[in-house]
Amino acid sequence: MLVAFVLMVVEGSTLGLLSYMIEPLFDKVFASGGQAALLGVGAAILGLFVTRAVTSVTGRWLLTKVNQNAAAAMQTDLVRHLLTLDASFFQTHPPGSLIDRVQGDTMAAQGAATMVITGVGRDFVALASLFVVAINIDPWWTLAALIGTPLLLLPALGLQRYIRRKTMLMREQSGLRATRLDEIFHGIQAVKLNRMEDYQSGRFSGIVRRIVRAEVKSAVGRAMMPGLVDIVTGIGFFAVLMLGGREVAEGTRTTGEFMAFFTAMALTFQPIRRLSELAGVWQIASASLERVYSLLDTPSESHRPAVSVALPPPGPPEVRFEDVVFAYPDRPVLNGVSFTAEAGRVTALVGASGAGKSTIFQLISALAEPASGRILIGGVDTAGMTLPDQRGLLASVSQDAALFDETLRENLTLGRNDLIDDRLATALGDAEVSSFIDSLPLGLETPAGPRGSALSGGQRQRIAIARALLADAPVLLLDEATSALDTRTEAAVSAALARAQSGRTTLVIAHRLSTVRDAHKIIVLDKGRVAEEGTHADLLAKGGLYAQLHDLQLRE
Repeated sequence: MLVAFVLMVVEGSTLGLLSYMIEPLFDKVFASGGQAALLGVGAAILGLFVTRAVTSVTGRWLLTKVNQNAAAAMQTDLVRHLLTLDASFFQTHPPGSLIDRVQGDTMAAQGAATMVITGVGRDFVALASLFVVAINIDPWWTLAALIGTPLLLLPALGLQRYIRRKTMLMREQSGLRATRLDEIFHGIQAVKLNRMEDYQSGRFSGIVRRIVRAEVKSAVGRAMMPGLVDIVTGIGFFAVLMLGGREVAEGTRTTGEFMAFFTAMALTFQPIRRLSELAGVWQIASASLERVYSLLDTPSESHRPAVSVALPPPGPPEVRFEDVVFAYPDRPVLNGVSFTAEAGRVTALVGASGAGKSTIFQLISALAEPASGRILIGGVDTAGMTLPDQRGLLASVSQDAALFDETLRENLTLGRNDLIDDRLATALGDAEVSSFIDSLPLGLETPAGPRGSALSGGQRQRIAIARALLADAPVLLLDEATSALDTRTEAAVSAALARAQSGRTTLVIAHRLSTVRDAHKIIVLDKGRVAEEGTHADLLAKGGLYAQLHDLQLRE
């Protein structure tokens, strides 16, 4: 940036030198007998243009490199920071809006360095050098040329505030546009099945129209600054012609002096226009930077230590909740939950919707933090663990198997390069993936498609189970892993899950009680509390809430 700035200074100063060379061109070369000075003056002017060309190209190359690297670094830093934020942040910030912040705002802001360096280094220096030449020729002419400048001050301030408001509105609507597109394309099946094409198109059209209106108004505001400069410059030229033209006609000034001054003033025209545009464009960049900074300044709500205080011993650990309380901003969820999932055994969590089952999984996974109480894994309080260490103890399989739009191999390894082929083959066999992988056109190199759409539900589940096996974590979390499958596929996936549970502490969320009747312990949740616990047979014998849920499902 420093080298580019110096090059821009050199480029800007050439305009002043060029206007300075006009006087000897008219008074010495064009005068009678001036042929001797022709070569020298011509060579000097040619040298100025060559210097200007070299510095311009080199400076822009350096600035483009700086801008692209800066934008890439800003985007990387934003994504890295966003990945440290809690799950609650992503519940209130749609993916489309965040994508626009990472891409749109950084791209809008990336030209800020170019504008400042070009404006200060080239245009400001060019303007200064041209005014030095003008003042050296005649300070009164210079003052006359600037007679209309005060007319710019108040309109310029008002226009900058106007441009900033419209830019903020446009950036907000751009985020809504990205969110709407994300919702449409991710929910394309629901859109088609519910005949919502016209409705969604209408909503999108309304957002786009607001963006167009804001962009047009912002562009008009930006264009008004150069327009005002044109008017002020015209007033200045008129004043100089009236004052200087009379002096030349009277013979008190030479034609070369007037032409050098007039050239200097004419050459100030473009730098002043660009500097006036700089204020408006800077408002666009600063509005985007403000949105970027607001994301970077969003703190993570986690207060975990930088290094884990202690870790559980090797082997399947006991998982224990001690009087855990948790609430979302709009409602309480867990009210003093206490239970123990015994090491190496299967513990099922059942209850009506909203009882707190999924919240317990979020707390175990550190996607949320309890308001009070303790969660212990292997006798170690998770509050003293780092997030990576705590999550490294867990592997999970959910009803919605989250697959990335990558190859199956990449979905299985998740970027790990230390997995040997034998271990991968064992996991594929245990998860029943081998039964269908050979029928795919590219085997493990087959793309999974957006959100795994190239695979069936059962295939996605088995890929997720294989991924959990490869994680080799001592705690396995199963969230309705088979509820969306047909009977035949469910049998294959259940067999794979049974193998995955071997040697692990397993917690299962289930709505269908028939899938957890063989669990070692069943925890029944009701309104954020543990209502009952025991085996399937014990809970049926009690005739309590579990028995009521069981009878209800049988009748259904």
